[in-house]
Amino acid sequence: MKNNYLKSGPIFLAFLCMGFGDVVGPLTSQLQAEYELTNFMAGLVTFMGFIMFGLLSVPMGLVQDRKGKKFVLLLGMITALAGLVLPILGNFSSFGLLLGSLLLLGTGATLLQVAGNPIMRDVSPEGKYSRNLSFGQFFKAIGSLSGALLPLLAAQYWGLDWKLLFPVYAVIVLIAGVYLWFVKIEEKKDDSGSPASFGSVLALLKNPYVFFMVLAIFLYVGAEVSMSAKLPNYLEHKFNFDIQELGLWGTLFFFLALMTGRFLGGVILNWMSPSRFLKITTLLALVGIAGLYVATSATMGFVAIFVIGLGFANIFPLVFSITIDAMPERSNEISGLMVTAIIGGAIVPVIFGAVADIFSLMAGFIVTLVCIGYIFGLSFYKRK
Repeated sequence: MKNNYLKSGPIFLAFLCMGFGDVVGPLTSQLQAEYELTNFMAGLVTFMGFIMFGLLSVPMGLVQDRKGKKFVLLLGMITALAGLVLPILGNFSSFGLLLGSLLLLGTGATLLQVAGNPIMRDVSPEGKYSRNLSFGQFFKAIGSLSGALLPLLAAQYWGLDWKLLFPVYAVIVLIAGVYLWFVKIEEKKDDSGSPASFGSVLALLKNPYVFFMVLAIFLYVGAEVSMSAKLPNYLEHKFNFDIQELGLWGTLFFFLALMTGRFLGGVILNWMSPSRFLKITTLLALVGIAGLYVATSATMGFVAIFVIGLGFANIFPLVFSITIDAMPERSNEISGLMVTAIIGGAIVPVIFGAVADIFSLMAGFIVTLVCIGYIFGLSFYKRK
């Protein structure tokens, strides 16, 4: 089976749209400065963007088992589109309206994750699922990158601000949805012999291997969101960057590294096994985080940020695809559990913020070090 780019095209666009949900990360430092929020309160901003991952992922995984992955993917695009159009119609009149918009956008991103990761297996050649999932995450990284890049360009060249993101994102999501609607995708059916249920999901979670891998997703996403939200504060704290004018360069550089790493990961996985690559990439991430502490200049700081991004880049698709490939007959339930674990993006940044308030900002980065350290240790775990 060769790649069918007509069928895989809208799936890659869906991954691009997933990245739009990560806009809560780059917005956090901007809102923290504007509203004079504590680190703990700023962590709650990301909570709105990620809470639905914890509430909807498993139920939508069960719906997907019955209605199909394409159905859930389209529903996610419609929900995200509603969230993007809402503040435009309301002329960004209130912070409450914006929070409601981010909640809908996060809901759409949840559904796209639930359906997008397993449906990529349906359009991938045999043995190339990990590779294509890394390429999909590369497209997601482009969407994530835009949350930091577009506001910088808007302010510098067009006299606009972050509000520009909403109409731009809305147009792209609409195009992706229409494209997907007209493309026929043959979905692979589970061979378990029984439909997915809450009972089967809970039974899977009792499996130590599945539990450890789901926890890895929880900690990874929490670490990634913490990085995207707090790297501007790092540059301000350590190198006196103005957080409004230059701070977003930290997040931008991080997402550039993610995008680069995911593209390279898609190439490397043509000849390296996913399990070996997971060991290497998590070790690289640990080295990068350690670099934040030893950096004595802004240049060294940016090098550390780039190394972190390269290391982080392929952790999610590797953990996800390794688990799915181990139990393909339960892909819908595993997808629901894995995407539920993305709620780590709501929980871990709050813990980071609390540690930073009690001790110091640099102490907060120890939280991310522990998260990635766990995944590095897990990469040596042998499934029985």
